[in-house]
Amino acid sequence: MTTAQMAKRLGVVQSRAVAIEQAETKGSITLNTLEKAANALDCRLVYALVPREPLEKLVTERAERLARKRLESTRHSMALEAQGVETADEEEQLKRMIQSILDKAGSELWKEDE
Repeated sequence: MTTAQMAKRLGVVQSRAVAIEQAETKGSITLNTLEKAANALDCRLVYALVPREPLEKLVTERAERLARKRLESTRHSMALEAQGVETADEEEQLKRMIQSILDKAGSELWKEDE
């Protein structure tokens, strides 16, 4: 399709269609303009953020980091009191805490201060 044909579909002058193409090439086109271009081409604009890894994996890894951090402070306190916990018991506690975090997962899961 020529820029003249695209301009006609968009209802703009040809120089504007050229400017739109240039903005797209430079990565400076707006979503609004993309939507208008999509409509002019009888298309639907789809805008999506796609995780690099499965979302379930990201959430589980985040829950594990939070659980390990929370357990670390407990482990430290117990060690100071000479009340160490067996590794197997600690791993079981970690699993339970991860599941608890996942069961309640929401915006708290993504707080940066934890």
